[in-house]
Amino acid sequence: MKLRKKIPLIDQHDKNGFWGGKFGGSFIPETLKRPVEDLTNKFQKLRNDKKFLKKRDFYFKNYIGSPTSFIKLENLTNHLGGAQIWAKVVSEANGGAHKIYNATVHALICKAMGKKYIVGDTGAGYAGKMLSMAAKKFGLKCKIFMGVKDIKRQKPNCEAMRKNGAEIIPVYSGSQTLVDAVSECMRYWVSNCDNTHMCVGSTVGPNIFVKICGWSTAQISRELKKQLKSEFNKIPKKIKLINCVGGGSSAYGFWSEFIDFEKKQIELIGVEAGGPKKSNLHAAPLSRGAKLGILHGAAAYCCQDKEGQIKETESISAGLDYPSVSPIHCFLKDTKRARYTYATDEDALNAYQLVTKLENLNPSLEPSHAFAEAIRIAPGLSKDTIIIVNSCGDAKKDRDILRERLGKK
Repeated sequence: MKLRKKIPLIDQHDKNGFWGGKFGGSFIPETLKRPVEDLTNKFQKLRNDKKFLKKRDFYFKNYIGSPTSFIKLENLTNHLGGAQIWAKVVSEANGGAHKIYNATVHALICKAMGKKYIVGDTGAGYAGKMLSMAAKKFGLKCKIFMGVKDIKRQKPNCEAMRKNGAEIIPVYSGSQTLVDAVSECMRYWVSNCDNTHMCVGSTVGPNIFVKICGWSTAQISRELKKQLKSEFNKIPKKIKLINCVGGGSSAYGFWSEFIDFEKKQIELIGVEAGGPKKSNLHAAPLSRGAKLGILHGAAAYCCQDKEGQIKETESISAGLDYPSVSPIHCFLKDTKRARYTYATDEDALNAYQLVTKLENLNPSLEPSHAFAEAIRIAPGLSKDTIIIVNSCGDAKKDRDILRERLGKK
């Protein structure tokens, strides 16, 4: 398996939709083949349509608020010593997270296909919140599928979804988290695909949904590339791009423009959810060992039990609490272009406390996992090394969890 230069990674799949010959594909029921083919053909036309691209860029700038800031974390850098630590503050985007890029593009596609209804899944609530915002903006009726466990721990985002006019469909099956929400959302779309468009909230699922999401979030790295050249007059020689990885949408978006670079110049580091320290449950299929399996219409590494059944996961971060990962990240791991590790719940909480103490930044528990890795490695690196963390969400949604775990407002 090799990476091909000058071709976006989302397009480096074979005719059956597999990256590296084994990750991805479209494992879907017969009833969905026609809707998926229609969506695939429509997206291929739209992504090459100058009018559509102009519309996308208009909303990215005037609705989402691109570009988001690129800042040096001076206090954190001085506190740790070693490498410079910077942040791409994607949480500045309208709604507070990177999910708004994917939601906006899906809403535009839904309108272009002449459909009036849009459905989506959510775990941390950000994908659901952003989809409800985009649906309201473009006059679409919206349903959001969400696990009961996540509804309880992500109240702020649920309140926002309802205010935007979306209907939240509680999912009581399985672990009552993101994995079950995705399953129920797909079942609903099977029965309603004639008048309803489905937005998958991350770079997971059948091939076309991986491509749409990756194409949307790639805006993050397009901005960062320009910002690096503006700040340093060129792309520096030693960069480490650190991103949390659940489904993998923010990480792909953050890395997209830099995958062609040599690893010795730009290292890609993904940080998964290691779960509680005193538990064997985690959501880290890439870094804590997992087998190839099929989940939600795609082949990828999955957390499985001895019988091959999807294993229950646990993480303080609802957005990372998923037993599989994007097939694109599986491909990046196998080609050794990216390195994957994990941070525990406790690591993320400690990182959150240090970052918020030293900087005017309020990262959600998802990017706090990435900050934990940056904090761990920075002291041992040279001062000309530049660590950039994608602060892809703000912690407003985590207020109840943080209050409970840290005893703070």
